[in-house]
Amino acid sequence: MVEKLPKGIGENLQPGEDVLFAIKKKMGVEKPKWLIVTDRRIIYFDEKMFGRYDMKAVPYEKLEEVYVKIGKMYAEFIIRKEDGEEIKLERMDKSKSRDAIEGIKEAINRIAVEPVGIERKKHLTSQEMWIHKPKEVVSRSIRMESRRIASRKEEDPLEKLKKLKELYDMGVLSQEEYEEKRKKLLERI
Repeated sequence: MVEKLPKGIGENLQPGEDVLFAIKKKMGVEKPKWLIVTDRRIIYFDEKMFGRYDMKAVPYEKLEEVYVKIGKMYAEFIIRKEDGEEIKLERMDKSKSRDAIEGIKEAINRIAVEPVGIERKKHLTSQEMWIHKPKEVVSRSIRMESRRIASRKEEDPLEKLKKLKELYDMGVLSQEEYEEKRKKLLERI
């Protein structure tokens, strides 16, 4: 069950976006900082006085790595985006951090082409975990290019002849250009 969310987060959720986990910073004089895990992204929410806040959202597609260190009393998160920007959250509630990191792992696996990489280190009084999203920039662009190629059909030479004639009639092509291109198209028929 997700605890009561900070004011202002509701206006920043997308229609149909579900909050899976919400972790807030333990102790402190200022209003708490939040790590909110949804089914679409990770949100850093810095609640301030008088309804003000700072917010950063990282869609899972733009995420590179999530690091969490769970100690005796607190957890620390570092969220690294593909562009290298990092979001650090310290002194977070440790009891909810394990569930949140598992939720992030599952959410990334739902959108990733390959399964996420996981690294764990268990120490005497703490545990560290890294979730690495697979490098997909190349595979994303290859998939997009193959879709473009598949959708781009070779135009019929007769259709090209019609368009060529229209361009000639409009005066866009000279007599010589028209005859040269027409000749090449007729050879393909």
